[in-house]
Amino acid sequence: MQSVIAPIQNKDREVFMDVLRGFAIFGILIANLTAGGLGWGPNKVEVSPFLLPELDKQLDFWYTIFIDGKFYSIFSLLFGWGIALQIQRGINKGGDSIPIIRRRLMFMLLLGFVHILIWPGDIVLFYAMLGFLLLPFRRFSDKTLLITGGVLILMPIVLYAAKLQWPVLNAPAEILTTIGTSVTKKITGISNPADFDSWWASTNWWGILKANIGGIFHRFSYLFFVSRIPKVFGMFLIGFVLGRSNFYKNITQNRKVVYWVIGLGVLIGLPANYFLAYYTQYFGADYYELKQNGLYQTIAYALGVAPLALTYVGTFMLCFQTGFGKKWMSVIAPVGKMAFSNYMTHSLVCQFVFLAAGLNYGGQVGTAYLTLFGIGLFSCQILISTLWLRYFNYGPLEWLWRSLTYWKLQPMWRNASVPDLVSSAS
Repeated sequence: MQSVIAPIQNKDREVFMDVLRGFAIFGILIANLTAGGLGWGPNKVEVSPFLLPELDKQLDFWYTIFIDGKFYSIFSLLFGWGIALQIQRGINKGGDSIPIIRRRLMFMLLLGFVHILIWPGDIVLFYAMLGFLLLPFRRFSDKTLLITGGVLILMPIVLYAAKLQWPVLNAPAEILTTIGTSVTKKITGISNPADFDSWWASTNWWGILKANIGGIFHRFSYLFFVSRIPKVFGMFLIGFVLGRSNFYKNITQNRKVVYWVIGLGVLIGLPANYFLAYYTQYFGADYYELKQNGLYQTIAYALGVAPLALTYVGTFMLCFQTGFGKKWMSVIAPVGKMAFSNYMTHSLVCQFVFLAAGLNYGGQVGTAYLTLFGIGLFSCQILISTLWLRYFNYGPLEWLWRSLTYWKLQPMWRNASVPDLVSSAS
């Protein structure tokens, strides 16, 4: 007999992970809106009731310090953490969960591909690809994984310095950009890249979908250029160790480690992020032109982003141990439990609000008002997710993903029982 591991039960779910995931989803939303992703539009204007130039500029600076990169880092940590729990659960049940995890990643890959056609800034497809690479690392010790994770987080410094010396090393990003431009040209019929913005400002949803096909190549060109692979994979490995070692379940014994993480994050992460904001605001173009200031920005990013992200995680761990903290932080847990559905909703809502095929507010809203919009959207998601989970076991996309993974329709209604273990003969 071979045991097949069934989906994790609601009662087994780590509420803290849902809280942290909800927090990460909110930060990712604000980052995507204010960094020119979801709130982007080619029809940029000089004057708008939703532009506050001085305040917007100040917020951009502070957001680079406290938001930029930190929340996808937390999400990456949670991804590795979740994989470790799935593997451990299989071991505890006396079965092998790796085939199920691979199938889960395969359908995550498929759903990510659908999402990237909606919005090219997607991370789901990218995470699924790296997820397959994570599985072989389960054979290494926690110490090895932590050291490897730290090295990977610092690796972009070496890679950027190498590209300064040998620009040919940037060839993968350049090739993907060329392919993306060619695909976009062929699909849309636009031969002059300078005409793309005007076309984008008037095209319909079908045109946007076609352009996003070429956008996939531009997205991965960007990911290669900014060395996102080692950044994300390094956090995967750290998260994997957190999950496998039951670090959070033994938080009382590990409290001293958490204090050290928070302290180092503040002492190293905050100053590094200040320099990151400075170089981003005043020398941002140098980074993409492979200049010396770009190297300084890369160093500040490597030393600042991951440590401050871990500081957020450690602070949340400690706060969640208090009665007051657990009560109020649990408010965002439903959003985290439906993270995939809520993440997809961000794209759908923001595409409608900011693209010309929708309400056409792209390029007319500054950081301050984009923040208010993001807070409003997230608040709605807290309410909707809470109400939804009173009646259903999963979010819509989570239900689809689980049903595909186990090749069996999962019980959607809350009063329907979810089987703990399904056995099949081998």
